[in-house]
Amino acid sequence: MAILGTILKKGIKLRETLEQDYTSPYELQKKELSKLLISARNTQFGREYDFVSVLESFRNHGGHDFLEKFKANVPVCDYEKMNADWWHKIREGEEDVCWPGKTKFFALSSGTSGAASKYIPVTKDMIRQIRRTGTRHIYTLSKYDLPDKFFQSGMLMLGGSTSLNFSGNYYYGDLSGITTGQLPLWVQGFSRPTPKIKKNKDWAAKLDEIVESAPKWNIGMIVGVPAWMQILLERIIERYHVKDIHEIWPNLQAFVHGGVSFEPYKKGFEKLLGKPVHYIETYLASEGFLAFQSEPNKKSMRLVLNNGIFYEFVPFNDKNFSPDGVLVDNPETVMIDGVEEGKDYALLISTCAGAWRYQIGDTVKIVDKRNSEIIITGRTKHFLSLCGEHLSVDNMNHAIEVAAEEMNISVKEFTVTGVPDGTLFSHKWYVGTDDEVDSTALCERIDAQLKVVNDDYAVERKHALKNVTLEILPTSVFYDWMRSEGKEGGQSKFPRVLKGKHLSSWIDFLSKQPKKF
Repeated sequence: MAILGTILKKGIKLRETLEQDYTSPYELQKKELSKLLISARNTQFGREYDFVSVLESFRNHGGHDFLEKFKANVPVCDYEKMNADWWHKIREGEEDVCWPGKTKFFALSSGTSGAASKYIPVTKDMIRQIRRTGTRHIYTLSKYDLPDKFFQSGMLMLGGSTSLNFSGNYYYGDLSGITTGQLPLWVQGFSRPTPKIKKNKDWAAKLDEIVESAPKWNIGMIVGVPAWMQILLERIIERYHVKDIHEIWPNLQAFVHGGVSFEPYKKGFEKLLGKPVHYIETYLASEGFLAFQSEPNKKSMRLVLNNGIFYEFVPFNDKNFSPDGVLVDNPETVMIDGVEEGKDYALLISTCAGAWRYQIGDTVKIVDKRNSEIIITGRTKHFLSLCGEHLSVDNMNHAIEVAAEEMNISVKEFTVTGVPDGTLFSHKWYVGTDDEVDSTALCERIDAQLKVVNDDYAVERKHALKNVTLEILPTSVFYDWMRSEGKEGGQSKFPRVLKGKHLSSWIDFLSKQPKKF
């Protein structure tokens, strides 16, 4: 890693990063949509929705004629529609369906909104997109105050297996397994675990192998989903009878995380450290690498505007969404130049993997329009609004963080569901902690904090939202349920709001557990 360290320490940036720094977000996104449409104009999808006529509208300088034409020609899609109409053809071996050529890889994702597995196409261009964005992200380390020893250490990437399944027409597996297997040679040289361990499909066995190898490695940066990384560090500390992970990896300086908000995990995670580390957030979804934290001490991430993804922002309101979080057929959308700071938006993306006006399911808030910086506030179907309380995952994360800090406990997992309560409604929380805590006191603190951060919630607590209850569970119960659902490891995470099949499965799972945990 010495060569990489030299580059980073000099603060050299990529040309594309400079382009994003000094070109207007509008121009970058207009150019990106044009490039996507040109590439896909002769695909089945491009011919069906007349991409050529959309491209003709780009001749008009300024304005949003091209966007209006794009919206008029191309319908909004969710996974079910995109898969039923188009993506199934790709898995059957057809070429030039939604993107030129044949798609070799599919990311297998159950997400957190539905029970069925989703097969998300991962094209060669998308793999390149992820690699380029990942390289840009690595270059931002030059902005951090990192010691020389860090640049001589390695990076531990805790992801899915690189040994993919083969259907006969395509390979499928966890996105992290697909992308890790496609890393540039210069990255593979300092990444851990070893290729042999990375291939292991047995998550428990993989963790065992990493634990046994941990003292042999000089790790400066760890990358992964917070829950699984925390489990790994706890096991290493327990295995070698040390006080903290820095006794094993003294040069550990950074934790790159994504998938869920890190705030609920932070207090428990810091108990595993001997000294502070930098927490760096990324927004790497199965559909692409959308954003990353570009500077130290920020809680926001910068959208990648010039690398294979075009964004539309749907105001997250009653006009565009049903109470259950279902998007209407012709929603209002704006480009990056039309967003407003402080407002929640659902994302539609069009990508170099053949997703078109695709509802990714996440909601974001623009916190810095000038620099196109966002925070993830939740999922469209994970906003809890039984009676108008409009409770977001962002609200929940904040309330859990504050309550845990006040009570000096570590909350590793939590979820909430809405239940009928007579003619009114109630919320039921399940909180995972291994610390001794009074459930009533914790519930009162969470409830009080939600009233502070969410005016709608405060109003409804006086009227339709009758009660809030809370049940404490050992953290292991959450991970055991995920294991029973086939969601252990990789990018899997516990849903913050339980509805439908997930809720039924959870209630059934709890009913089979011992009465006293």
